[in-house]
Amino acid sequence: MMKNKYMLSASGMYINYFLLGMVNIMLASNMSFLTKQLNTDGAGISYIISAIGIGKLLSYSVSGILSDKFGRKPLIIVSSLTMAIFLIGIPLSPNYQTAFIFAIIAGIANSAMDAGTYPALIEVFPKSSGSASVLVKAFISAGAALLPFMIAFFADHDFFYGYAFFLPALIYLLNMIFMFKLPFPNHKREQSTVQQQNTGENKFISAPKMKQEGIALIVIGFTSTALFTVAQIWLPTYGQQVLGMAESSSVRLLSYYSIGALISVLVLAVLLSKVLRPVTVILVYPMITLIAVLTLLFVKVPAIAIAAAFFMGFSTAGVFQLAITVMTELFWNKKGTVTGIVATAAGLAAILLPLATGLMSKTGHISIIFIFDAMLSVVGMAAAAFVNYRYRKILNKNRSEQIQETAS
Repeated sequence: MMKNKYMLSASGMYINYFLLGMVNIMLASNMSFLTKQLNTDGAGISYIISAIGIGKLLSYSVSGILSDKFGRKPLIIVSSLTMAIFLIGIPLSPNYQTAFIFAIIAGIANSAMDAGTYPALIEVFPKSSGSASVLVKAFISAGAALLPFMIAFFADHDFFYGYAFFLPALIYLLNMIFMFKLPFPNHKREQSTVQQQNTGENKFISAPKMKQEGIALIVIGFTSTALFTVAQIWLPTYGQQVLGMAESSSVRLLSYYSIGALISVLVLAVLLSKVLRPVTVILVYPMITLIAVLTLLFVKVPAIAIAAAFFMGFSTAGVFQLAITVMTELFWNKKGTVTGIVATAAGLAAILLPLATGLMSKTGHISIIFIFDAMLSVVGMAAAAFVNYRYRKILNKNRSEQIQETAS
């Protein structure tokens, strides 16, 4: 691996996602500052967060086409620049409308980053593409874990809150310059299809059905995204308003959440290759989420909330990616199409959940949001249970064992 001539390029891509982990919780973590600056409330900030989802949803298909036509590098370079524009623009926004536009720009940048980076990493590490993709989630979680501490440092020293935006923006720009001269694989080169041939046909004794397990996996794509969206937006507010935590302490709940997500990704990277199937994880993880959310609701102690936040992060990490993995395994002959469908469901969740929970927050009872979160985990569990039932019913176990032996 050390001889890979694209290693520096991969490092630059991972740095982008480390920063994206900060971006994902940047608005929620600075909600108190932004509500004053933009003359709005928590619901208003949640609507701005939903604008990021709008930008992603509107540009996913176009970004994919551009990535295939012009290559991965141009999209990655442009995404770094536009994400820096968002980070600089938000703290300097004179009004709510301007901030909303910057949020849409962030969504477009995010979709361009995904469309360029995921294919590029597969092309850089063709023999370990799964591990390369899992590492993306690890870097996202690491960035999200660091941000609250950075915000607390600036707050404790009475610095302008915008410095927490400006520093990642500067790194994005420096990384863009760094990556501009680095080589990327030829995106038009032919990829080996041996593995696809070995893992598709004859693996199932009967054809998977889109109207059954396919729909269930689309539901999981929605609920998995919804679960971490709710937690990332409202955990600090819940800590302050329900648990009586100080602002700096409540923001750190997101750090514990992100640490849990990071540990989960590392555990999955080991267990999925030898012990667990993805289809099992998408069932077990929502169960853990439900227990953690119920604990948060009924045991209103800050120390217990820290543990609950950790396990919420642990159990929501990677579920969306694993839903796509199972979907492409079942519908192996149209991977691109089904991946797009699951990603669209996730994009809808990223838009609708900030809107819905913003309206819920207007009742003045933040606990309602986490009751709703618990209901989402139940829906995800039900869908995953059905997928597990169907998977085991149609799986050709003998053929599956042969494939695993060949892969190993």
